[in-house]
Amino acid sequence: MPARDPRPGRGYRYGAWRGGADPLAPPVDVRAAVDELGERIMHGEGAAEALRNLLRDGPGDGRRPGLDRLRADAARRRAELARRSNAEGALTRARARLDQALAAERSELGARDDDDARFAEARLDSLPRSTSRAVAELSDYAWASSEAEQLYRQVLDELREEVLDHQFRGMSEALRQLGEGGGDGAAQEALRAMLRDLDDLLAAHARGEDTTEQFERFMAEHGDLVPGDPRSTEELVDELARRAAASRALLDQLSPEQRAELSSLMDQALGRDPGLAEAMASLGQRLSELRPDLAGPRTPLRGQGRSGYGEAAGALAEIADLDDLLDSLGQRHPGATLDDVDVDQVERALGRTAAEDVQALRELERALRDQGWLTGPASEARLSPKAMRRLGQSALRAVEDRLSGGAAGEHADARAGSAGEPTGAWREWRFGDEQPLDVVRTVTNAVLRTAAEPPGEDGAPRGAVRLAPVDMAVVETEDRTRAAVALCVDLSFSMVSEGRWAPMKRTALALGHLVETRYARDALQVIGFDRYAREMTTTELAHVEPAFVQGTNLAHALSLARRHVGRHPDATPVVLVVTDGEPTAHLETWADGTGGVQSEAVFSWPPLPETVEATVREVDALTRMRVPVDTVMLGDDPGLVRFVDAIARRNGGRVLSADPDRLGGAVVASYVRARRRR
Repeated sequence: MPARDPRPGRGYRYGAWRGGADPLAPPVDVRAAVDELGERIMHGEGAAEALRNLLRDGPGDGRRPGLDRLRADAARRRAELARRSNAEGALTRARARLDQALAAERSELGARDDDDARFAEARLDSLPRSTSRAVAELSDYAWASSEAEQLYRQVLDELREEVLDHQFRGMSEALRQLGEGGGDGAAQEALRAMLRDLDDLLAAHARGEDTTEQFERFMAEHGDLVPGDPRSTEELVDELARRAAASRALLDQLSPEQRAELSSLMDQALGRDPGLAEAMASLGQRLSELRPDLAGPRTPLRGQGRSGYGEAAGALAEIADLDDLLDSLGQRHPGATLDDVDVDQVERALGRTAAEDVQALRELERALRDQGWLTGPASEARLSPKAMRRLGQSALRAVEDRLSGGAAGEHADARAGSAGEPTGAWREWRFGDEQPLDVVRTVTNAVLRTAAEPPGEDGAPRGAVRLAPVDMAVVETEDRTRAAVALCVDLSFSMVSEGRWAPMKRTALALGHLVETRYARDALQVIGFDRYAREMTTTELAHVEPAFVQGTNLAHALSLARRHVGRHPDATPVVLVVTDGEPTAHLETWADGTGGVQSEAVFSWPPLPETVEATVREVDALTRMRVPVDTVMLGDDPGLVRFVDAIARRNGGRVLSADPDRLGGAVVASYVRARRRR
């Protein structure tokens, strides 16, 4: 980042950013996400499942939460709304307001000593217990107390305002301002005009007409009253229908008596404006026709307070939004992607930070595809060759780092000299390397490192370039001899149950990357075997998921290995076997009567003599071809140890015992050693 040089006559200095988090850093680390995907796949998840779980858990760097945490936040918000709001609150509030009015009126009447007061008291005493019926009977009552009359009018005025404000944004305040400016007639006329224009717009939309211009005129004139800031007629219908559905859901939560009571009060509240009740009923019918499948949530509101109609209906509308959000964040339906999540809806429900988190996850999912790390549709996603190269490079680096701390000669370096030629590439120098230094790269590394160092105490940049061990680079070479390599890996159930699945995959990737980048002339064939054996690429092995199949058909694997090395008679044969159990399966073949041959795997524990004989035959066939079989044992099962020792004495191959963490080093070192013993 540039910074002004304090010395006179100087311009700007450039150096590493030291002001905290990098302001130009991407919201997510795509390469780290690829590594995490690879690790999940190594442990047996499919690529599509690994991507889905990565998005659900969030990237491993912890900078952003995953979908599961966002869903938990939405679920908590939903529970809070249900706990705080009360479906019966509107009736409770209306009853309380009416009781206040009656108490004030009785207090005023009690202070009077005349027949009219007594008659009025008798009328109040005879009011029905039903709030709506009592309100209706008092519609023509001559109130003695102005305070009581005001409280009575508030029963319907408040309900009317809440009904209108729930369906339309700020409607009651707008009508109040119109009433103050031009009287109640102006306010009522403005309301009727808005409802009339809205009805015309929805009717044209229902007929399938193009309503773009009509919608724009409506929003220009009445946009301040429309909730949700819709951008089209479709979005307007969605928002209004959602609110209407919440109103219906609120009524559905009441008992039949309470439902009738509240409906009657709403009719009285809206009926005070000529035609308003009919217009609102028509709007509700029109919205039901346009969105017949839209229903409000059935979540009961359990609050104990006196939440009004607007608060309760608004809570149900928000709960409906949260239900939709929980569904989209769940990504449960086939083909689901984060493009299905409405970021605006997330921001409304959970806040701006949550919306930014979803946007970051969406960008991560898109970047994994746009940058070529994933291929195929979401439901069939696979790591691309580019991603596999990165995983292989990481796996090989981990193997070499572990080997570099071992005994001399155990690390898999490519030596310069009569058997090695420069490849044009370079790599970091490691202790014990004998390759010549890449002078140009070493000096370049030193220059870049020195330029990034902080300036001195006087603010001046560092001057001289100083070499350090971290700068050293060596010339990369490759061996021009050629090998035919068969890597036989055990895919049986025990490899999964004993935690050896991921190390096995990482080992194959490391070996594949080593062959591809340093021994490109070698022919590598991966052979996976459980009850049957099959040839596969390293990519196919990386994506293979545990099949929980019992059986270790080593004879079949060695047969395929023998066929592979036989295709390359001029190459050094290398057969490597990675297994954690003695052979328990073999193939039985028979003529099918049509000139062909059929075969079927036979599994047995303890192993059958036929299984041992079939495996030994394949070992002997490789021995006659002078192909040593190096075996890496995972585990110390006595039967496996006896069998491996026997075939090693019979074949002359090496036996290595390794725990899962050292499997890669054992296989890579064995491969390098085997290809040198031609």
